[in-house]
Amino acid sequence: MPISSANRLRLFSFLFPPAGFFFLWTHPAFSFRRRVIGSLFLVLYSFLYAAVPAALLVRANVLFVEWPGGTLPRLTRSPTLPDYAKLEADRAQSRPPRMKPIPTTSYWTGFRGPNGNGAYTQTTIRTQWPPQGLVPIWKQPSGGGYASFSFGCGLAFTIEQRRDFEVVVAYDPASGSEVWTNAWTASFQESMGGDGPRATPAFFKNSVFALGAQGEFRCLNATNGIVLWRHDLFRENHCGNLTYGLAASPVVYDDKVMVVCGEPGAIGHTVAVYEAASGKPIWQALDDPAAYSTPMLVNLAGQRQLLVVTEDRAVGLAPENGAMLWSHPWKIRMGNRNIAQPVMVGTNRFLLSGGYGTGCELVEVAREGEQFTARSIWKNKNLKNKFTSSVLWEGFIYGLDEDILTCLNAQTGQRQWKGERYGYGQLLLAHGYLVILGGEGDLALVKADPSRSIEINRFPALRGKTWNYPAVENGLLFVRNAVEMACYDLRTK
Repeated sequence: MPISSANRLRLFSFLFPPAGFFFLWTHPAFSFRRRVIGSLFLVLYSFLYAAVPAALLVRANVLFVEWPGGTLPRLTRSPTLPDYAKLEADRAQSRPPRMKPIPTTSYWTGFRGPNGNGAYTQTTIRTQWPPQGLVPIWKQPSGGGYASFSFGCGLAFTIEQRRDFEVVVAYDPASGSEVWTNAWTASFQESMGGDGPRATPAFFKNSVFALGAQGEFRCLNATNGIVLWRHDLFRENHCGNLTYGLAASPVVYDDKVMVVCGEPGAIGHTVAVYEAASGKPIWQALDDPAAYSTPMLVNLAGQRQLLVVTEDRAVGLAPENGAMLWSHPWKIRMGNRNIAQPVMVGTNRFLLSGGYGTGCELVEVAREGEQFTARSIWKNKNLKNKFTSSVLWEGFIYGLDEDILTCLNAQTGQRQWKGERYGYGQLLLAHGYLVILGGEGDLALVKADPSRSIEINRFPALRGKTWNYPAVENGLLFVRNAVEMACYDLRTK
């Protein structure tokens, strides 16, 4: 008995939906109405056809769900997760540090560099990279988390997740050898944002200030890792954790250190400032819902102040006592996802930017007597920094609009160009060049040119999803993610 056209359609669709579509729209037995109705059913079945086997493979740990930073997750056989056994075996090897004499000064001492603006100005960098890319000075396994590096006393500092512990680690920059560790029991886990600590340690006067994802705040001796003082931010400031953990890095100024404490309760405080030497509380401020952006010490309208971005506004605080100088509304469409750092534009203006369709805004702060005001200069959707931060060079802003490199005129907000895609990565500025650590571990060098996007080189530097910010000290570039870390030489020969 011959198989009917309808049964053949069912058979083709069941075995391979695209074959069903082809048969449905090419066989003369089906009317246009039946083709449209059949196509709707085939679309629904195609989702089930792909989703059910994928779900079974995920359940069997053959495939894994990973969020690369966009709106949809991806399925992968190799998720970006630390291999603790490999890490422990590597650190157990005898590799004596090749440390040079301890420098009297340090440059990249905190998140996004000495001014928190992502600009490296210590030395000129190498811009002629080999076609195949740079060769690492060293590369080795890393613990989990999204922290970057800071530097002091001739050491490189970061914080990692190692099994059930958050661990502050000091490395010899020249060799990658581990010099000391300081650990405490903590394991922050979040399926979309990922696991592990986020905040980059800060260095100041032979001390390292480290913040864990669950509120453990420690000051450590920079040369040996011994605890000098500590605070439980959640308990002491009546705060709870954020959805994606504490991510704002400590900020050191005037022998003080400032931290974002978490989600405040009825009598809680969003930010707190402590004496750097003793850990003694100095002041607390704000009862705003907290966000993930690191505070910045800036000069606005002739006044030195702390620029803090919370869930729904940007504020200026007096550094000596936390008094509010001004406030300006700024809210991301998806709740407390203010992540990007403000970009200073001149002496009295700064740029705010956010993802999830929010866009960017230039804010101007003015002063009349002792009173400050803040107002919007322009606002558009030409630049949407999701969890990266932009940089300013010669009147133009360069940053990732979601995952596309974009250039804006800082005064008008007009888009100059949109360039290549770099995933949900990070970038820094070095003497007119952009060093971009892409969301998939690529390292790229792009000239900061407002006329067009000029990519000079791009090569794979790390394996897997990479959201960690790059850092540069004495011409050496340090990069890491949750799987591995590496050091590249950007010094001119």
